[in-house]
Amino acid sequence: MKADIHPKYTETEVRCGCGNTFTTRSTVKELRIDICNMCHPFYTGKLKYVDTTGRIEKFQKKFSGGYASLQKKRKPVEKPVEAES
Repeated sequence: MKADIHPKYTETEVRCGCGNTFTTRSTVKELRIDICNMCHPFYTGKLKYVDTTGRIEKFQKKFSGGYASLQKKRKPVEKPVEAES
């Protein structure tokens, strides 16, 4: 094996968005994560939507009226032009 080709493996402090912190080992000194075992729905048993970019509201707004491809598009009715006498 070649010497000095592997990165340094050090203790790492992991910080979650919920406020939980724990220590592990990694090649970086600090990790910031969005979801950990203290707030993930699989481990807590509680349903929680994590929506930081508004994707759920955007989807609901887009499809609240139904699918646009299924709705028939109607052409506007033009009024006949009356001839001047």
